Amino acid sequence: MQLADRGAVSRFGTPLVVAVVAVLVGIGLTVGLNGYFAYLGVSVVVAAIALLGLGVVTGSAGMISLCQLTFGAIGAWVVSALNVANAPGGFLFWLLLGGLAAGVVGVLIGLPALRLRGINLAVVTLGLAAAADVTLVEIQFPGTTDGVSVDRPSLVADDNAYFLLCVIVLIICALVVHFLRRGPWGSSWAAVAFSERGTAAAGASVRTAKLSAFAVSATLGGISGGLLTAQVGFAFPTSFAPLQSLALYVLAIMSGAHLIDMAVFGAVLWVAVPELLKRWGVPQDWGYVIFGLLGIQALAGRGNLGTAIRELWRRRSRASAGVQITALDEEPPRLPPGEPVLVVRGLSVTFGQVKALSGVDLAVPKGGVLGVIGPNGAGKSTLVDAISGFLPQAQGTVELADRPLTGNPTQRARSGLRRTFQQDRVPSGLTIEAYVRFVARRRPPAAEVAAALEFFGCPPAGTPLDRVDVGARRLVEVVGHLMAKPQVLLLDEPAAGLPHEEHVAFGERLRQVPARFGVSVLIIEHDLDLVRSVCDTLTVLDFGEVLASGPQAEVLADPAVLKAYLGETEML
Repeated sequence: MQLADRGAVSRFGTPLVVAVVAVLVGIGLTVGLNGYFAYLGVSVVVAAIALLGLGVVTGSAGMISLCQLTFGAIGAWVVSALNVANAPGGFLFWLLLGGLAAGVVGVLIGLPALRLRGINLAVVTLGLAAAADVTLVEIQFPGTTDGVSVDRPSLVADDNAYFLLCVIVLIICALVVHFLRRGPWGSSWAAVAFSERGTAAAGASVRTAKLSAFAVSATLGGISGGLLTAQVGFAFPTSFAPLQSLALYVLAIMSGAHLIDMAVFGAVLWVAVPELLKRWGVPQDWGYVIFGLLGIQALAGRGNLGTAIRELWRRRSRASAGVQITALDEEPPRLPPGEPVLVVRGLSVTFGQVKALSGVDLAVPKGGVLGVIGPNGAGKSTLVDAISGFLPQAQGTVELADRPLTGNPTQRARSGLRRTFQQDRVPSGLTIEAYVRFVARRRPPAAEVAAALEFFGCPPAGTPLDRVDVGARRLVEVVGHLMAKPQVLLLDEPAAGLPHEEHVAFGERLRQVPARFGVSVLIIEHDLDLVRSVCDTLTVLDFGEVLASGPQAEVLADPAVLKAYLGETEML
């Protein structure tokens, strides 16, 4: 069996095997549970589905949502309304419609997330939960005042059979979330949680990533609300109170609900803590205090239980991975530079009264490597930001392959212009292979990915990025963008974090990029040894203006350039 086939079997076969085992466990519990414990089991499963959805928006996408049970109320409302109307389709169909309705509302609630972050987004979502609670108290759920209960399907009328149905629904939801996280949506969630700028530079839509996370989370919340309604026969506003949504969020943060097993564990705590308090004669409201203390500990420690357990296991079984890049035995081939593929004219950027760039002109030749150098504060990173679309106030023109390059960073990346960053923008929640494919916006063959990683001395494709050091992550970022096959790649100090010897070895590979990958390069770099070994032509910036531009040897010998780098005193 080929390696790619084995990978496909592992990706799809293992989760399905786990799902079958989970169903068998559910059947076993159905036989073992009875009466009140079956009821508690249903409560655990319903809470697990709600936590699973919350884990998508908080754990995977890194946003705050304090209205998860409000989405549950929407699902409960739809199921109750369809039941009162005696609508066709039956309970399971109503349950699906309730989840979809909650998902639509989730998209609407996610719109503020495009502009808001942190505490501001928390206030908006908690305000929605409070408004929904007041509304539900006033109008009540359909059928509640008339005594029209939601009947379960005849095959699952008793608590044990209904528990098994809920387990199957949970398993289906978990499989959907698992495969979504393995796909483009899941990679975009991890990327946008780590860096929105890095996500946009990869050609991915930050808007789609955020809205899809809210939609999936809300849909699961709606399904949990529908199941809860059939559990007790009626939906009550107290089941979806804002304080419970807040407690559920804290529990999701503490347990690490973006991990499926920890979502189930968190659900066990959600049910077990109040139940134990009741048996011990302690008011159940103290459960909120317990969850609050656990949440404070998780937030203060910037971690969660699920991640901590996995980190301990990895420390026992594996060591961290780094760069293994050595000098080449032979002189790498170089393409003769062709006509300009990226042309910048009159680029100017002003921040208030400060001119960061003033009338910058430069051209990146096809098949060539252009170096942009200059002292600190010269405007080099501002230049890359302006070219790649992160500074919409920039004046001037940028042309890529004789066509005007306009639009936001995502649009420019999809047009064939990619960039890397000085800071680490590589999300730690993915494997190297998943990140490379996300940035490439395609599924290159495993052999192609492995060859590119090996060429740059990166760890193997299956290595989790949270085990890769900073220097290797910078090179993985370069590989990902090269796999996208852009026309031009802008590199902002890509060798930062590498020892000097590996700088040189990296430079040897960088010289091969145009010939090997068909990508022209603009590189910003302070290491002049690397610049000399890589760049055909140079452009020197000083105080936002072009100080010199031309062949490497001429530019580096220019007295004005030496003065800008060394200062007049050192030259004397």
